[in-house]
Amino acid sequence: MGCCGSTEACICGYPIATGGAARLVFGYDSYGNTCGKNNTKIEGVPLSGRDMTENKFVFFLDPCNIDLINRKIKSIALCVSKCPSTELTTYSDLKQFALNNGSNLCSYDLTPTRYTTYSSEKSTKCPKLPVPPSKSVLLFRRCIPTDISCYTQFAKAFMTFVSDNTVLQRVISGVMASKEIIIGLCILALVLSLIMMVVIRYISQLLVWILTVLVIIGSTGGTGVLWWFYVDHRKALNSNTTSVFGKEVASDNVKALLFYAIGATIFTVVLLLVMFFMRKRVALTISLFHVAGKVFIHLPLLVLQPFWTFLCLILFWIYWIGVLLFLGTTGTPVKNNSTGVVGYEMQGPLQFLVWYHVVGLIWISEFILAFQQMTIAGAVVTYYFTRNKSQMPATPIISSMARTIRYHLGTLAKGSFIITLVKIPRLILTYIHSQLKGKENACARCMVKACVCCLWCLEKCLAYLNQNAYTATAINSTSFCTSAREAFLILVENALRVAAINTVGDFVLFLGKILIVSCTAFAGVLALNYQRDYTVWVLPLLIVCVFAFLVAHCFLSVFENVVDVLFLCFAVDTKYNDGSPGREYYMDKALMEFVENSKKMGWKKPDDGDGREMKPMARGTSA
Repeated sequence: MGCCGSTEACICGYPIATGGAARLVFGYDSYGNTCGKNNTKIEGVPLSGRDMTENKFVFFLDPCNIDLINRKIKSIALCVSKCPSTELTTYSDLKQFALNNGSNLCSYDLTPTRYTTYSSEKSTKCPKLPVPPSKSVLLFRRCIPTDISCYTQFAKAFMTFVSDNTVLQRVISGVMASKEIIIGLCILALVLSLIMMVVIRYISQLLVWILTVLVIIGSTGGTGVLWWFYVDHRKALNSNTTSVFGKEVASDNVKALLFYAIGATIFTVVLLLVMFFMRKRVALTISLFHVAGKVFIHLPLLVLQPFWTFLCLILFWIYWIGVLLFLGTTGTPVKNNSTGVVGYEMQGPLQFLVWYHVVGLIWISEFILAFQQMTIAGAVVTYYFTRNKSQMPATPIISSMARTIRYHLGTLAKGSFIITLVKIPRLILTYIHSQLKGKENACARCMVKACVCCLWCLEKCLAYLNQNAYTATAINSTSFCTSAREAFLILVENALRVAAINTVGDFVLFLGKILIVSCTAFAGVLALNYQRDYTVWVLPLLIVCVFAFLVAHCFLSVFENVVDVLFLCFAVDTKYNDGSPGREYYMDKALMEFVENSKKMGWKKPDDGDGREMKPMARGTSA
């Protein structure tokens, strides 16, 4: 991570050292002069190299002719000492303003005394009349028109669209009238998510039974319907009421239904057998959910992890966009021969700084997410391997963050870099696939899409392995590669348990998300029912439901992360301990009951090799 972080610092320092940052912050004119600075001459640009120490503001001759979408300034920009505070309607007003304030609003080679004389140059070198009043925004030295009349075309088109679209008008009015209800329902979704993280341990068994019943009913019912359709179509085929062509079609349908019915029967039998043999492992999932609920009671600050991670991501993205803007005004000045406007472009190897900056965006974003996972893993590992919970640190989350910063940043850098190596080619192939839409070569599109899907699956598998590697690092304080190997071996030894947790557990959490969204939507319907004048409830309810799902996803994802960490701790605990004196289990009573029940049913503990005991967070490594 030190390599990426130091390089990002160098990328940020390069535009600062070469003046790109100053051009963005202070502004520059169309001739390469930075406002508020004494500039050097640019070869081939007569109006460059001027002393703009007193001219600190950027003034556009036509402020309404700026194309921000294509990043092209269609208006000439000048450095002026003062923005016009009143409207200037004639060239005499321009002359008087320049003489009184020393701020020339026409091109530098046109003196104020020539403003009132007839000249064809005034149409291109002086501002478009009338000049609207403008002022500079704090920390943004550009003369921004205070009168929005120059934006009336866009505003008029938007208002015409809204006024002509009665449905849209009603929807917007309904949102504005019910904004207090929307805010209240969003808070309700947040509260319900917090409550769900604690009470889900009590309803997990019920949700698992619901899942089991739904799967049995769905698989057997679907198989029965297919066999019923097969018998019905076969009877119709044996009748003589259909034509020859109709009999051929019916025969094909009978064969297809027979194939589907046999396949569904095989699938149902296999599924029921798998559910029967995995029923004991489903009990482990329920026990882990029960313990995870206790973890949040003892470590309540875990619920704040999504907030801190989101805040760190937002701050980094703001920094990243700022550096990207710096790079956009950095480089060698290049003159446009047709317009005479000077721009800045990076040439040679420096132009690849932008692409490395994009890599840094992905890598550091993944690093921040990995830091959250490592923090959660360290806190949960400390909780699990502390026999007397009263002897836990006062702030396990902060202690885990401190240990991560001190010892394990190299581990996080390696894990996040591996994800970056897979994500970048996936994004490139996704872009190529989007460019191939509408092309005749369907085979190429299919191959690219298949590669994208394979890379997506590989990314998800590596992300899951990384998460467990962070947990192994928190337990053993070993390097990333060693931790990843140990975590992989443990996951392979407990493959059926992993499958049960990832299927049943994910479905239980999904049902929890649906429950939160349903409760929020139901409360929204009851609340909006008191505003019957606004019959269009679609957008308010949609906003509330989307927000409720996102909040539930953030919080229950933390819950899922805790369950995964607990499972790896449990697997390590059962591998290196057997409950005998001197090798007592660390696990909770709920997991202890699961182990005792499993032993009664003939469960065998994995081979522990040398019988050593894992010690959590004893020391750290940097990689």
